Amino acid sequence: MYYPVCDLADLKPNVPSTFEVDDRFVLVTLIDGEVYCIDDVCTHDGGTLGEGEVDGNCISCPRHGAKFDLRSGDALTMPATEATCSHDIKVEEGKVLVQLRD
Repeated sequence: MYYPVCDLADLKPNVPSTFEVDDRFVLVTLIDGEVYCIDDVCTHDGGTLGEGEVDGNCISCPRHGAKFDLRSGDALTMPATEATCSHDIKVEEGKVLVQLRD
């Protein structure tokens, strides 16, 4: 099931936006014209990624600096060793829709 989270026009390039989708917090980011979604959680200690700094396709956890790929959720640097979950996105009629993965 796809859940509406925002209007595409509301997203700013390379600025993550946090949304609650079916009792789960996710980050939605517009990168190079494509929309991506990952869980808003650092797999190192469970902290939020939403306040982190974006550099290209990566976001740094504001607590301990672990970096994650915003496109795939892959953990790129220590102290995180596991990816955070990525989710399916589609845009229809200017609306951004998210389908959660487990």
